[in-house]
Amino acid sequence: MMEQAADTTTEWRDVAAVEPQVRYANRELSWVDFNERVLQLAEDSRVPLLERIKFLAIYTVNLDDFFMIRVAGLHDQVDAGVDVRGKDGLSPGQVIDLIAQRVTELEERRVRCFEGLLPELSENGIHIRTCGECQEDELAELDRMFHEEIFPVLTPLAVGPGRPFPYISNLSLSLAVWLRDPVTNAETFARVKVPKEVLPRFISVGHSTLVPLEDLIARHLGDLFPGREVLRHSTFRVTRNG
Repeated sequence: MMEQAADTTTEWRDVAAVEPQVRYANRELSWVDFNERVLQLAEDSRVPLLERIKFLAIYTVNLDDFFMIRVAGLHDQVDAGVDVRGKDGLSPGQVIDLIAQRVTELEERRVRCFEGLLPELSENGIHIRTCGECQEDELAELDRMFHEEIFPVLTPLAVGPGRPFPYISNLSLSLAVWLRDPVTNAETFARVKVPKEVLPRFISVGHSTLVPLEDLIARHLGDLFPGREVLRHSTFRVTRNG
């Protein structure tokens, strides 16, 4: 019995000598691992197709909530100069860096997963396409819908000297647009909010073709900024502190 007790004591000393990062799991990083398991369900070919799409959506909504609350809280600690380390030995700044690394890897997997599901969706009669992939008759119908239903609810906002930067609402989807004045050659920046709160996220055209709303808006940026040359555009979204 004495030998057994001595062995047990030695084992506990060995455990105590292990680095805290090994002995304890960080709460925030553990949550990222949980959300990865949701993504794994979307990647699993044994799961029904539409269920895989739903798991991708769940993964993304989870991530929004995580950044609005937990990651925002970590940033608040960094801004306040708080360097209280948990039992895992990690500072708030270190946790933020590790989260960024893990989430970047997971986002690359999410994109690959979604792109891999597009052919399967198409085989089952659901075609998600860009405007550049649509037929002429589909483009004509899309252009009609833009001018009649979408254009009236758009509010482009230019950003420049003397103009305050527009407020970007939480989780809103926007188009960033770089413009050039052909007369003065001056370049400006503008933001176009994608009105997904009042319009469908995907525009239905034809029997089974869906076009992203932002892609249709991007096709008509010249109509939104007459007299300006559209240099390039990109989509972006802001996740605010909850």
